[in-house]
Amino acid sequence: MVSSGSHVLPVSTSIPQPPTLTALAESQPPAVRAFVNRCTETVRDSLSRSRPWSELLDRSAFTKPDSLSHAASRLRKNSSYFRANYICIISLILAFSLLAHPFSLILLVCLAASWLFLYLFRPADRPLILFGRSFSDLETLGVLILSTIAVIFFTSVGSVLISALMVGVATVCVHGAFRASDDLFLDEQDPAAAGFLSFIGVPSSVPSASSRPSAV
Repeated sequence: MVSSGSHVLPVSTSIPQPPTLTALAESQPPAVRAFVNRCTETVRDSLSRSRPWSELLDRSAFTKPDSLSHAASRLRKNSSYFRANYICIISLILAFSLLAHPFSLILLVCLAASWLFLYLFRPADRPLILFGRSFSDLETLGVLILSTIAVIFFTSVGSVLISALMVGVATVCVHGAFRASDDLFLDEQDPAAAGFLSFIGVPSSVPSASSRPSAV
């Protein structure tokens, strides 16, 4: 029987909470955070510049072009007007193609992670050490380039990407040739009047290979 004068140890009933997304983002290196923020801003900006999808898929606007030159003229104007929509379509086709081939998706993710964390986001003053051996920037770059060539040309990744890009470009070309462009008015000051990929900027805060010091 426990006496009334005995001390009872306090028991904490609080349950540790999982880290929030903000805490996870703040725990990452500044270069990683800058890269993620830049990608997020680019995607948000591109989506904000897209035209209404109802206008893109307006069935009453589809007519057969009179000639090949007429189809090419339509494609040029539609590619400027629906630029962001076309890029979204090609990106979705690429995504679905990779999801349908999980092995290629895993290889591509591993390859991208290798470039990001072994070269781009690694501090230039910190050598890469693997298996007890130190690798210079030049050696790391060479291994990554050879790995990229091997993954793209000697696995199914290259064929999956090329096939998806061909399907995406063909879809865009067919839509641009058969979608009448007479009702489309593109202001020269409109951001969509710029180049097809002009809104995709290169993040200035992410160190590039050219900015890294050359290995001695």
